[in-house]
This record gives sequence, structure tokens and C-alpha cells, in this order.
Amino acid sequence: MRKALAVGRKEFRQIARDKRTLMILLFFPAFVLVMFGYALNFDIRHIALAADDRDGTSESRQLVAAFVNSGYFDFVAAARSPAEVERLMDANDVRAVLVIPEEFARRVRSGETAEVQVLINGDNANTAVTVLGYATAIIQSVSAQYRVVPVIPPIVVEPRIWYNPELRSSLFLVPGLIAYIAMLTAMIATALSVVREKEHGTMEQVRMAPLSTPQFVIGKTIPYLIISLGSSILILITSGLLFGLPLRGSWWLLLLAITLFLIGALGTGLFVSTIAETQVIAFQLALLMAFLPTFVLSGFIFPIANMPAPIQMLTYAIPARYFLVALRGIVLKGVDVSVIAPQLWALTAYSFVVLALASIRLKRSWV
Repeated sequence: MRKALAVGRKEFRQIARDKRTLMILLFFPAFVLVMFGYALNFDIRHIALAADDRDGTSESRQLVAAFVNSGYFDFVAAARSPAEVERLMDANDVRAVLVIPEEFARRVRSGETAEVQVLINGDNANTAVTVLGYATAIIQSVSAQYRVVPVIPPIVVEPRIWYNPELRSSLFLVPGLIAYIAMLTAMIATALSVVREKEHGTMEQVRMAPLSTPQFVIGKTIPYLIISLGSSILILITSGLLFGLPLRGSWWLLLLAITLFLIGALGTGLFVSTIAETQVIAFQLALLMAFLPTFVLSGFIFPIANMPAPIQMLTYAIPARYFLVALRGIVLKGVDVSVIAPQLWALTAYSFVVLALASIRLKRSWV
């Protein structure tokens, strides 16, 4: 027992010297609990709603107010034409559009059935099903206030799901998996490449070569960018064959979005390699940095609008957030470059920042 206690004291001293391990043991579990506890929220709220009110009566405004007062919908726009509705849905400015036809109030007052249409963005199948349930329940509640004959409801909802009318979960999951696979493989490839040179001692030869740090970073990135781009294209083709993932937009625009995303992922891998000293640590860091942001903070599974404000601010630094919007817009909606331009610029900025940080840290380690 005395020998075991001696080993225990020695191990405590060893842990105290290893600050990195101590931080992981003490603070990482709490960090994961806070992050997952707030970000993983299956309740759907703050659904962006637009209204195309073609009746303009107190009854139609009351129906719109019922959506807003429910606490699930946020009124963000008043659509005036089908073209404006399409623009709002393509740009992800709204998740649902309430279309109230002309003669709505007259039909309700006279005891006739008034049909109300609800257009729902179906690029996220799980959210679309929940939004449809909310909208149906609200309209039924309002309809009950006007009901005269118990059998005939005064207001009937006509739902229409855009982009994914069958609500196939594969069209929602596959783009997110593509982002995760591309992010993970690209990060691991570059992170292990640089750390491998550290372990084998060849990094010393690179330091002695007449080579600047940006040149080294670019040279390390180009081969893995070509390989990762080929792998991503293969994944897209396989997804189309096996899961029926459509491509309604431009191939060239899709390649541009993937290339920008991969450059950021490769730059992140290079940045990881400046922190890790062994391939095992580099692999673990790359796995953690790819999994947590892509699955939890990108809007892949859980809507960003449901997260607390501080975590929502954190998601702006996640490249998968922008890539998923661009990818779903191209393959499911067939949007042009003007619609996803903000996402492409955000991916460009992220790539530049992480490559610059990787270059700075590598330069410092060479001094």
C-alpha cells in the first residue's frame, strides 16, 4: 500500500507539471457540458415568417398576429409578390410564408371555407416537419373561433414544402455529412503532415532551406487541396447515386464553394500542427475541432436561432455554417452566386485568417 501511495504522489506531481493535461481533466468536461447543454436544443423557436396578405382585413391581420403571438414565429417581412416570396426563401431570410388569399374575411364571415397556404422551406426536413405542425395547430386554433357548423372548419391550411417536398431526411443529412467529412479529412491530412516532419526531424532541413513561411504553407496546402477536392467531388457523385442528392445549381459555383471551404479546413489543419507535437495529439485536436463545430454549431442538426446569443456569436467563426448554406442553396435550390455571395466571402475571409495564423506561428517556431 505504501508503494502504491508513492506511485500516486509521483503521478500527482507529474500531472501538476503537465499543465495541458490538467486543464483537459478539470475544465474540458465543464466546457462540453455548457456547450452541448445550451446548443443542443430540439425546441424550434424564432422561426422567420413572412406574410403575403392579399386580403388586408382585420381578420387576415388577426391570423398573422396569431402566428407571432404563439411565441414560435418571428415576423420578418411582408411579401408582395410570388417573386419576392421566392427571393426570401432562396436567401434563407424566412423559413415559412403565410399566404392569405383575397376574399378571406368574406368567406370566414359568411361561413364558407377559406383556404390558407403555408409555404415551408424544406432544406432542413426536421425543422420543416415541426414548422408544419406549429402552423397547422395555430390555424386550427384561429379557425375554432369562427366555427359555426361543428363539422366544417372555416379555415383550412394548404401546406407546401419547397425544395424537399417529400421531406426526405437524406437531403437534409447528406450535405451536413459532406461538410463534416471534408472538414475532417482535410484537417487531419495537413495536421499530420507537418507534425510527421517534426517527429522525423525533417523540419530542421526545411528551416535551413531558402524558403519563406508563406511559401512553405502554400506548398503544403496545394497537394492536399487537389486530393481533398477530388475526394469531395467523388462524395458528391456518390451521394447523388446512392441517396438521390440533386444538383439544381451550377457545378462551377459548387466547386468554388467547396474549394474555399477546403482551403479553410487545410489552413485549420496547419494551425493545429503548430500546436501539437505528436501525431496522436494532432489527430485528436483535428477530430475535436472538426466534430464539435460542424455537428453542433453550424446549423447542421440544431437551428442556430434557438441557441443563446453568446453561442450564436461563436457560430460566426465556424466555416461549416457558411458552407452548409451555400451547399444546400446550390444543390437543393439552384441559386446563383448573388444569393450566396455573403457565404463565399465569409469562407474566403476565414481561409485567409487561418492561413495567416498558421504562417505566423510557424515563423515563430522557426526562429
